[in-house]
Amino acid sequence: MRGRKEAAKVLPLELSLEEWSFDYSRAYTINSFEDKEIQTLRNKYGIGAEEKMLLFVGRLTAVKGIVNLVKAMHMVTIKHPEAKLVILGKGELEQTVSELITKLNVGEKVKTRFEFVSEEERILHYGACDIAVCPSLYEPFGIVSLEAMAMRKPVVVGASGISGFKDQVIPSGHERTGVHVDGGSKADIAWGINTLLENVQKATEMGKRGRLRVEKYFSWENPVQAEKRLLLE
Repeated sequence: MRGRKEAAKVLPLELSLEEWSFDYSRAYTINSFEDKEIQTLRNKYGIGAEEKMLLFVGRLTAVKGIVNLVKAMHMVTIKHPEAKLVILGKGELEQTVSELITKLNVGEKVKTRFEFVSEEERILHYGACDIAVCPSLYEPFGIVSLEAMAMRKPVVVGASGISGFKDQVIPSGHERTGVHVDGGSKADIAWGINTLLENVQKATEMGKRGRLRVEKYFSWENPVQAEKRLLLE
């Protein structure tokens, strides 16, 4: 029997409710997935219990920083051979990503699944991962980071230029929920990932604070007050 379900919804700060495409009638359902479900998914990608699963979810386009993320994995695995990246999504750069993985000889460390999956399966991926990575070069408002935070996962996000991630993810201090990086730099992405891998306990605490932040600032129960609190922060 699965554990009880909790729910969280997100509030887009830069768009009106009418303009936003997310269906607010459906919550981000946070399941207490059974360990068996988690391990089955990790096994599917060849990720053992002692290894660390990094997760990218999104369109495979240049603006999402996916190419630099794959390049960064070489630097990440030198310091942390236990790290493996799962890429979940579709887009114009599928072939580019596949060729780059082969060229860099990181096929054992970077697993791809070029498809869009159901919401339930996507959320299961967040539940199975250790770190979510969203190294976008441009992101007015990032749903992916909020989904990961709602699942209590620390996040590495691209925060250079125009990025909603800057407001969503706290990069320092006692409320820290993740790491800000330059999505245009493979070295900076690698640094961000390594920062979380080097202290698992701190990363876990960031994930817990991320969930609290989603509940406090991105709750649909009182969107006006949530927006005011965040803007005044």
